Amino acid sequence: METFLQQTLNGLVSGSIYALVALGYTMVYGILGLINFAHGDLLMVGALVALQTVSLLNAAVPGLHPAILLIAGMAVAVPVCMAVGYLIERIGYRRLRNAPRLAPLITAIGVSFLLQTLAMIIWGREFHVFPQLVSTTPMEPMAGVVVSPLQIFTIVVAFALMGGLMLLVNKSRLGRAMRATAENHRVAGLMGINANGVIAATFIIGSGLAALAGVLFASNYAIAHYAMGFTPGLKAFTAAVLGGIGNLPGAMVGGLVLGLVESFGAGYIEHLTFGFLNSSYQDIFAFVILGAVLIFRPSGLLGERVADRA
Repeated sequence: METFLQQTLNGLVSGSIYALVALGYTMVYGILGLINFAHGDLLMVGALVALQTVSLLNAAVPGLHPAILLIAGMAVAVPVCMAVGYLIERIGYRRLRNAPRLAPLITAIGVSFLLQTLAMIIWGREFHVFPQLVSTTPMEPMAGVVVSPLQIFTIVVAFALMGGLMLLVNKSRLGRAMRATAENHRVAGLMGINANGVIAATFIIGSGLAALAGVLFASNYAIAHYAMGFTPGLKAFTAAVLGGIGNLPGAMVGGLVLGLVESFGAGYIEHLTFGFLNSSYQDIFAFVILGAVLIFRPSGLLGERVADRA
């Protein structure tokens, strides 16, 4: 039972990060019908910009409290990623909005390689150690479950951001414009909605969430690297498909389910395969799930909500 609870906690931590990134995929797909394969690399940009900010602040003002460094890292990483997201939409995708689907898809892959190459030039090929700005020291076990302040921080921040996004989409004027644009951006334009502005805002918001997910991911794994966005980005895409791409609650559910499946798989795979496989094979679950969903339920767990998608 203790192992089950521990794996549940671990799954919620990784799943909440997947969910944040998956929201970016599903928002862009919901409004444009485009799979933005460069979205996972924004996670990498956010982590490396936050790391650079923390390093510069540490050098300029030694002895700053870790909480101040973390807030400063996030405060710089988010607008930088938002600006990158805007530029991707403005330069990379806007002119291809009416092009055949293959054109923006190839562009997305090209933008992904471009971001990785730029990051490699700026920060180098080596792995960087991301500082522990939130304590990872285990607290007093509760019901046999070991939990650290960083795990609690990750879950709280991720769920707060997901809740904030749902409020924005469902209750705000921008959210109504996003839903109308997702329904039909030409008709939305005739009703006085600036569709280009709404689409740009969708990219900007998704990029900001990816930046924060990058900081959380780097904090939990204590590394930052120019190629670190590929695997979590692919898993987040899987989560979006699992939940029902284009469906915001579906992306959240898909991310959490994927995190839990990975965690339980890593915890029990050795026992279930009689020692043939071990926890290092946990990445296989994301791709098994992706294949199964595409075969048996391509609309995802919650289905694609065309009318309400954003």
